[in-house]
Amino acid sequence: MAERDPRNRTCRGPLLRGLAATALAAVTLVASAGPGHGTGTVRLAPGTQFTPLTAAVMTEPTPFEATDGRTHLSYELLATSALSSSTPVRLDRVEVLDADSRRVVGSLSGQALAEAANPVGDPLPGADGYTPPPPPPTPTVIQGSQQWIIWLDLILEPGRPAPEVLDHHLVGTILTPSGPAPFEETVQATPTGRTAPLDLAPPVLPGAWYASESCCGNTHHRRGLGPVNGRFGVPQRFAIDWYKVGEQGQSWEGDPARLTSYLSYRQPVVASLGGRVVEVQDGVPDNPPPVTPPVPPIEDTVGNHVTVEVAPGRYLLYAHLEPGSLRVREGDCVEPGQTLGLIGNSGNSTTPHLHFQVMTTAEFFPTDSPPFTFREFRVVGQVEPRIWDDNLGLQPTGVLPITPSPYEGPHRSKYPLDREVLEF
Repeated sequence: MAERDPRNRTCRGPLLRGLAATALAAVTLVASAGPGHGTGTVRLAPGTQFTPLTAAVMTEPTPFEATDGRTHLSYELLATSALSSSTPVRLDRVEVLDADSRRVVGSLSGQALAEAANPVGDPLPGADGYTPPPPPPTPTVIQGSQQWIIWLDLILEPGRPAPEVLDHHLVGTILTPSGPAPFEETVQATPTGRTAPLDLAPPVLPGAWYASESCCGNTHHRRGLGPVNGRFGVPQRFAIDWYKVGEQGQSWEGDPARLTSYLSYRQPVVASLGGRVVEVQDGVPDNPPPVTPPVPPIEDTVGNHVTVEVAPGRYLLYAHLEPGSLRVREGDCVEPGQTLGLIGNSGNSTTPHLHFQVMTTAEFFPTDSPPFTFREFRVVGQVEPRIWDDNLGLQPTGVLPITPSPYEGPHRSKYPLDREVLEF
């Protein structure tokens, strides 16, 4: 048998002997090279340390311009405590920096941080739409071995381009039995998206429409964390629920327990961009309004719907359509403005509306939700109170409390912000 090449042996020298690793320890590991293998030293990169928190970004943050005329970046940071369950961490500040210039482009602390962070398993406060969310606790304390999600919605200074790479600087204190131990860590360098958001025609006919559950606040679209197939995702991050609005600001008139009382019901849904139909679901019955229906099976979440592939890795979802109203089949090629079906109340829907979004897959679960813009529209007002689609029909009247918007007027290639009333 040939002699084994000694270069293939595994080196098991005592490099880590005597190392007492703690969450705050920093170590420089020096390997002495033997004869014939160089005489220098190998050192860890500057700043290498044990960190009490790990972090992961859940999507590629893609800049988009909204109706406020500013560039936004909306994404999530999953922070996990690496400490034992008996050792909590108080997170005091989260800063997002331009990795090249080290300029801070966004910062959360105090009450703002408390309102933008929660344990991953906790329900969204106020998500039933009827109970105002309780004031969140301040400070933000992450228990040991716990995972939290931090909802980041950055608004850049006017005229500032989005950084090519983002860094995340976490500042806090480990609450040890022997006393507080401050820490700082810079984690998760994250490239931003360089592909411009899809610029679309409207998915509905001309008229006034209420953009509900749009980005970027405490809505069930923006903060809808979904564990699917063993991974977390935010499948509705930039989805918008569209409600038809009448000349008097009404979304329904008559009996709110009747589908036909809603101005959105049976309104045509049209293709925002040409493409190929890759998925069609029909036959899911409409729900009787305005009582919230039972949670449907996962395959019926978006009810009757049409999904159109419009670019590689980009799909448009038109959801909650009326059963029997769909006018296309899988494999059809559709043109912009072509009627796809009629607005209904199928799936996880309480009152008739169109759920519309861009997806990265042909299926709603699992998918990611990138931003998009509309080519042309006019902002005519806003609805300041938080009105969820779950209770729209339970309002005293069907008239929306529309007030003037600071962003009234024409817009081009912009993303509508939450609770704006638009004219297409």
